[in-house]
Amino acid sequence: MSSDAAGSWDAEYATGTRYRADEPPVGFVAEIVAIAKEYGVDSGMYLGCGNGRNFIPLSDAGLHLVGLDISAAAIEQLSERAPRYAERLVVGDLSALPDGAAYPLVVALQVIQHGDAEQVHRLLADTLATVEAGGLFAVRVNGVGTDVRHAHEVAERGGDGSFTVRYTAGPKSGLLVHFWSALELDGAVRAAGFAPVLRLRPASQWRDPADLGQWLQWEGVYRRI
Repeated sequence: MSSDAAGSWDAEYATGTRYRADEPPVGFVAEIVAIAKEYGVDSGMYLGCGNGRNFIPLSDAGLHLVGLDISAAAIEQLSERAPRYAERLVVGDLSALPDGAAYPLVVALQVIQHGDAEQVHRLLADTLATVEAGGLFAVRVNGVGTDVRHAHEVAERGGDGSFTVRYTAGPKSGLLVHFWSALELDGAVRAAGFAPVLRLRPASQWRDPADLGQWLQWEGVYRRI
């Protein structure tokens, strides 16, 4: 776990502007719940649960999830918002889980994108390794086509269209963030022995004001075969 990344997230959550208590979950959450029910899955692990924007509605829908996040501030806020789930929450990265831990559902929304290409591919592989045989993996990540908002420099470009930026201003100043191509992400997940249940698709939204451009993400659900 990067102390710089954890510190950056702690600082951002401390402002109180990151995922307010009244902010609704992403629409993808309802589909994750429906697919989990279809496959008879009622428990799992949420990597990068933050302060609960999506974790709470997933849990309230009946999914017994372990919540994992590198930000102690986020976990503290989540514990305060939903004390009924406090015992399921862990501060840390995947290394904080028990050795060999595996789950019937693993949720990773807007988390497997922090770092350069090598780092995020390694995190993806490590995350996929925590999915049980026959289990589900729900993913959402930054995608190419995004109008990168804050000042940055491009640190690397992939032949598949993916790229990584190093922010030079804003809340993630100094940090690397990867923007995946669809072929890159889908290929990596399939190569690890997964098949799509909900095909990878783009989810785009205009920022407010619109002259800040659009934010595009890839989201999909896969099953380990």
